[in-house]
Amino acid sequence: MAVTKLQRRKRIKLGIRRKITGTGTRPRVSVFRSNKAIYAQLIDDDKGVTLASVSSRELGKERNNIEVSKETGTKLAEKAKAAGIESVVFDRNGYPYHGKVRAFAEGAREGGLKF
Repeated sequence: MAVTKLQRRKRIKLGIRRKITGTGTRPRVSVFRSNKAIYAQLIDDDKGVTLASVSSRELGKERNNIEVSKETGTKLAEKAKAAGIESVVFDRNGYPYHGKVRAFAEGAREGGLKF
C-alpha cells in the first residue's frame, strides 16, 4: 500500500515528539506550515499550555514565502522575550529542516531565541 505524504509526516512527527518535550523554562516551538501561512506556538508540555503563538497572518502578509517565514520567527522571538523565555526546543513537526521551516528557525535565532 502506498504511503501518502501526510502519513509519512505523521510517522516522522511522532518519532520527533518521542524525543523532545517542552517545559515551563524551556518550551517547545511547534511549527505548522500550510500553503497560505506559517504558524508557530510556544508550548509547555508539562502543563499542556500554549505560552505564546504567532502566524504570518498576524503580520498582515498575504503570501507565504521564505522572507515572511523569517519575519514570523522574529516576531515569535519578540513574544517569547516579553514572556521571559530565552531558550526553547525546536519541533519541526515532521517537516524537513529546509526552506520556510529553516527560515523561521533562523528568524527566531536572530530575534534572540536559543535552540
